[in-house]
Parts: sequence; structure tokens; C-alpha cells
Amino acid sequence: MITYRATLDVPRELAQNPGRLLCADRRERGTRTGTRALTCYRHAVFALRWFRENRDVPALARDHGISRATGYRYLDEIITVLAERAPDVHEALERAKNEGMAHVILDGKILSADRLAEKTTSAKGEQIDLWYSGKAREHGGNIQTLPAPNGFPLWVSDVEPGSVHDLTAARDHVLGALYWAHSQLDLPTLADNGYDGAGIGVLTPVKQPVDGQTLDPDTRTYNTLLRGLRRLGERGFALLTGRLRAQRHLTTNPRKIGHIVKAALVLTHFEHGRLT
Repeated sequence: MITYRATLDVPRELAQNPGRLLCADRRERGTRTGTRALTCYRHAVFALRWFRENRDVPALARDHGISRATGYRYLDEIITVLAERAPDVHEALERAKNEGMAHVILDGKILSADRLAEKTTSAKGEQIDLWYSGKAREHGGNIQTLPAPNGFPLWVSDVEPGSVHDLTAARDHVLGALYWAHSQLDLPTLADNGYDGAGIGVLTPVKQPVDGQTLDPDTRTYNTLLRGLRRLGERGFALLTGRLRAQRHLTTNPRKIGHIVKAALVLTHFEHGRLT
């Protein structure tokens, strides 16, 4: 067997902050000192290696001197602890307004996952895979996010099956809060054509007329400006999945995707100083 040293390319504080959350959770559970195989700090490093390196959990468990079952249990534990710190959508919108943001961006993405043998009935009355996305042409979960104007992710939703349309997912998780933000905070939302008809305060490009007529210059200018501002929202998922690579393809139960992405959001907020 070959042994080697490795360096995890994250700041030490990114392990220390989740480690403190784990210590608080252990105290709340009444866990006695010295009864866990890993300290809170080493537990946090274990999870960061999974998120950052997308390593196989049994291999990570072996590296840390714990069993495979304990490795999976420890990973679920820290994901839950981190996800509980994820901001509520109203909290995220209020903070955006207090920080002087002129708008937020609404975006959705299918996060790839292993196939789950679960069926549903489509709008055409056909049996389809619940977790298969025709848009992305792969199995996965639909996650909605609210990035800041510069694309930094502020909030993420719970997961919906891949077959659920972005607009439907948004109605279930975020549109009510966006209507409130528009009316109470004067904070509009920019979105793409997939959210056409979302409602008041959610601005989408004007579609090309079906009768072959062209849009007037003012409307075309509006569309260009809106698309240019909204395009920065693509950075939100890039930050979440590019830095924390485990989310690029998840082999766990797709219903856990929401918790995993919320945990990744909290880690991202820790790393960028939005949480301490």
C-alpha cells in the first residue's frame, strides 16, 4: 500500500467554522467527550474533502480511520447541521435590500444524479421518469436559486424532481416571497424566458410576436439590458458546483439534493465571509 501526503485547498477557517457547529450539535445531543471517532475539526475536514474533491466515501472513511458506515453517517450528520444554517428566502431578500442591491436574479438548474426508478404522469397522460429532465436530458433534481446582481448565490430552494418545470418549482418555493419583496422592499427580480408569466415583480424578456412582426427598438433594448444583467446569475451555480465538485453528479438519493446544496451554500457563505 502506498501512502502520501495531500493538501486540501481551502482556508483553515472553512473547517473551523463548521467544526464549531458540529461541537454545538454534539453538546445539544448530549454526546460525551471522547466517544466519537473523529474530533469536530477532523469531522469537518472529512466533509470538506468530500465536497471539494468529490471523493468516494468509503475511501475517505478509510483515510480517516473510520468504517464505511460511520463515514456515511458522519457525512449525513454534517450536511444536516450545515443545511439548517441556510438562510430563509425572506431573510435573504431582506439582507439583499439592506446591502443596497437593486435587484436579485432567479435561476434554476438540474443537478445531475443517479437514476431513481420512480414514475409520474406527464401533462400528456404518459408515464415518465419523475426524476428525468427533458430539458437537461438527464436524471437529476431541480434547484432554484436567488443570486445577487454580481451572481453570488444568496439562497437555494429545496429540491424538486427533474421533470418539474422551473416555473412550477419557483411557484412552490419562491414566487410568493418575490411578490412580497417587490411590494414591500421595492426589490424586483430578473429571470429568463422560462419564467414568463411568473407574475408581478419578476421581469422576463418580451417574447418575439408569433405573427412574424418584429419587436420595436425600445423593447429590443429592454430585452438586451435585462439579459445582460440576468446573465450574471449563471455565476451562482458556477460558484456552488465549481468549487464544491461533489454536486456535479450526485450518487445519493436525489431527494437529498436540496440538503446537500443548502450545505454547500452555507460553506460558500463561510468562505466569502457572509457567515462567521
